[in-house]
Amino acid sequence: MKRALWARGVTELWARRAPKGWARKGWTRKDWARKAARRTPGGWARRVPKVCRMPGDPKGRRAWSRATWARIWEALRPFDPYRSVKAALGALVVGSVIITTLLVFAAMHSDTELRVITIFSIIASLLITQFVANGLTAPLDEMTAVTRAMANGDYTRRVRAAQRRDEFGDLASAFNRMAADLEAVDTHRKELVANVSHELRTPIAALRAVLENVVDGVSDADPETMRVALKQTQRLGRLVDQLLDLSRLDNGVVPLHARRFEVWPYLAGILKEAGMAKGAESHSGAHTRKDVHLNLDVSPPELTAHADAERLHQVMANLIDNAVKHSPAHGRVTVRARRGEGPESLELEVLDEGPGIPEAERHRVFERFNRGGLSPDGSADGRRRPGPA
Repeated sequence: MKRALWARGVTELWARRAPKGWARKGWTRKDWARKAARRTPGGWARRVPKVCRMPGDPKGRRAWSRATWARIWEALRPFDPYRSVKAALGALVVGSVIITTLLVFAAMHSDTELRVITIFSIIASLLITQFVANGLTAPLDEMTAVTRAMANGDYTRRVRAAQRRDEFGDLASAFNRMAADLEAVDTHRKELVANVSHELRTPIAALRAVLENVVDGVSDADPETMRVALKQTQRLGRLVDQLLDLSRLDNGVVPLHARRFEVWPYLAGILKEAGMAKGAESHSGAHTRKDVHLNLDVSPPELTAHADAERLHQVMANLIDNAVKHSPAHGRVTVRARRGEGPESLELEVLDEGPGIPEAERHRVFERFNRGGLSPDGSADGRRRPGPA
């Protein structure tokens, strides 16, 4: 049997031991090998070739030995079905006491000295406890390994003990959720750094080119050239302000400057600034950007609101931009404004004909940097609502 384990598996050994009349039955050596493999306990013979090597390869024997001991050690978890660690510890203590008592009674009937009985009972209890308690300490060892990997920057590791039904399973599930959140934060941080670097590089390069042309005498420092340079510096200033706003949002110290304004010209101005509208003379005019049609619907037309116009502008511009991006060819996007339920509330909606937000991801809509996927059914009803202002 060892020769089969060290070679290509038990199948070849059984094939060589096939009866002499195997040819008259129409069976090949492989048929006899498969029959022998099916007769082995648990079908282990069919798995042997995956871990074994040729007879002259000692690594094959060591690999099989390590895999076998790993399976045995993994199977020594009788307390996994318990729903409470306290119950498992109690069962472990009771089992140790019972085993020690049985050993004492057995030794007393054999006229063994009390000192020998005590030493043997202690050693036996420690060995049994060490083997059986492996299931209790394995989740902690696994969490330690995953924590060390996370400390080295690897946030993809997870704890397998989350499938347990006891307190360790709850702890492992919470640990995996924390690891997933840290992985998402790390990914978002890298994306943010890349995006900020790209956004800053463009105006800096343009400003540098203008100044180099002036210094080299290629162009004069006339008002037009200075306006180009000023435009790039203003763009840099806006990017820096956005980064500062992001930092203030993290700290929860964003001041709001509310004022009253008319909703119709306000939304029409947002469409103009975004380059998606050329005018807004009527209260139901259709605006186009490429092949996407936008409708502005304000009811009543003289509707007013009391809010921070600058912050609301950022929200609406982002929603409209996302709606246009995810609209199908010749799609329609509707910006709708209604009076809210409260006396000073305003309800704004941006409706499109895109795939929409899957219901499983709607609870993550307001998470920062979250990018939801397409709905699995490809539904054509998309709605993005910033909520009451």
